[in-house]
Amino acid sequence: MDSICTSTSIIAYHLFDRKSQSVICKIPFMEFADRRLRRSWSPRMVARQRKDRILGFAVRAQAAEVTKEAYAFREDRIRIHRGLDYGSDSGLGSGSLWLPVNKADDPALHNPLVRQERMGCGWLGVIFEWEGVVVEYDPQLENQAWLALAQVEGKRPPPAFVLKRIEGMKNEQAISEVLCWSRDPSEIRRLASRKEEIYQSLHGEFHHFRTGSREFMGTLVNHGIPMAVASTRPGKILKEAMVAVGPEGSFNAIVAAEDVHRGKPDPEMFVYAAQLLSVIPERCIVFGNSNSTVEAAHDARMKCVAVASKHPVYELGAADLVVRRLDELSIVDLKNLADIVSPEFGSEEPELEME
Repeated sequence: MDSICTSTSIIAYHLFDRKSQSVICKIPFMEFADRRLRRSWSPRMVARQRKDRILGFAVRAQAAEVTKEAYAFREDRIRIHRGLDYGSDSGLGSGSLWLPVNKADDPALHNPLVRQERMGCGWLGVIFEWEGVVVEYDPQLENQAWLALAQVEGKRPPPAFVLKRIEGMKNEQAISEVLCWSRDPSEIRRLASRKEEIYQSLHGEFHHFRTGSREFMGTLVNHGIPMAVASTRPGKILKEAMVAVGPEGSFNAIVAAEDVHRGKPDPEMFVYAAQLLSVIPERCIVFGNSNSTVEAAHDARMKCVAVASKHPVYELGAADLVVRRLDELSIVDLKNLADIVSPEFGSEEPELEME
């Protein structure tokens, strides 16, 4: 506070240390007029009072700035001292000078080998999309189902850009938020069920693996990597498709349309799948075939591998890896992807948007 007072006094000294700014006190002229006492100021005194008032405002403003800077400097010093944890011998304190805490670590684990394995890059989980990644998928059938539903229900057919926008969404979400066909919950459920029936009639019961998917999933099973499947299809239809194809026992968790409130690009279903796998989101790798999947995975702080099944490779550049077939990857590739420095270690910096 002494420095603040000294700075204030210096400011006041420099502002008033001029002969032309010396204060002159004069008694105003008093006179009686109509039994009332009238006080009048000379023009020179009025001008000088206005000038002194302006100088007083300048002194107070500069003093406030000095005070603000002094307190800000003091708070910064206190924040720095409180952020340092000098009592930690392990080198894993909460201060910025120490190594950040690994979120993959679980101090509740009493087995040091299990805890060490958890902190390594080999501890990860895989989340698959079903259609277009594990099994073959024709996106034109989805568009035909929406157009047929619009024709049956007497709705306006959605244009191509709207059909592209609702890719990956839940049927209920697309009907109420994008197509705006209804706001009644029962009517929305009826339209969503009807659309799914039309799609299944167009698709039939023909399901088969994409090339390389079975081999890659077998490799994951052999290495003990937990797997989950996330889809916006109803759970009943999804399980019937798995029984028809054969990998129903390979997945540790299944997330269907009725398990979440919203579909892509909302990351809800991927976050829920990670919870079912008991793996933190930073150690999960999502396999999808669209940019909405990439967006949802990154919003959930997960890595994403894009499979170029319905989009060309150059359109999926936002993903961490882009492949044409799953058997192009190995376990080493997944471990290297999980080992990339990410927000899990607290080193993420805000990205600058390029105009």
